[in-house]
Amino acid sequence: MKRSAVILLILNNFLAFSQIAHEVVVVVACFDNGQTELQVELDSEEIAYVDFERQEFVYTVPRFVILNPSAMIVNIGDYTDASRGKRRCSEVIAYCKGVEKNPPEEKDPPQGVLYPAEEVQLGVENRLICFVSHFYPPYIQVSWYRNGRPVSEGVSLSRYYPNNDGTFHQFSTVTFTPSDGDIYSCTVEHSALDMPKTYIWEP
Repeated sequence: MKRSAVILLILNNFLAFSQIAHEVVVVVACFDNGQTELQVELDSEEIAYVDFERQEFVYTVPRFVILNPSAMIVNIGDYTDASRGKRRCSEVIAYCKGVEKNPPEEKDPPQGVLYPAEEVQLGVENRLICFVSHFYPPYIQVSWYRNGRPVSEGVSLSRYYPNNDGTFHQFSTVTFTPSDGDIYSCTVEHSALDMPKTYIWEP
C-alpha cells in the first residue's frame, strides 16, 4: 500500500452559477515526508488547489468560464481550514503507519513521452513538452538537453497532479527554435528507477 493518506470530502451542492447539482470533492493528500497536497474538484475536474508556501488558494478554472471561481467553494472553507487540515496530516500518517505496521513504501516508476506543442517548422519558436506520468512517490527531477548539452533557459516545471490510481503526473516544457540536426532530450530521475530514463526528440 502506498504510504499516503487521502481524505475525501464530498459535497453535493447547488452552486451559485447553476441550478443543477454538482459534486464538489476536496482531496487532502498527506505524505510521510511532511508534504501535504489539497485539491478541489468539480465533477472530477480540478478547479483549485492550495499553495501552502504562498498560503492561498490557487484557482485553475479559466476566468472566461467562471468570473469569480472563489464563489464556487465558498461553503468549503478558506486557507485557515486548509492549514488546519495540513497540521492533521502528521497525525493521520502516524495512525496509518501503526495500522499497517509501518510497511515499506510502494514505488511506481514513471512513464514519459516527449512531443512538440505545435506543428514543427524549422526556425519558428515552439515548445517541447516532457509529460511524465504514473509515478509514486511524487518527487521527480527533469533535465533538458540540446545536442547533449544541458539546457536551463526557457524551462518550466508544473506542479504534481494526482491520477485516479494514486500515482501522479507532471509536465516539463522548454521553449526552443528548431534547427536542422538538433536533437533534444529530457531525462527523468525518480527513486523507483534503477537509472534515469531519457526521452529523445528531433525534427
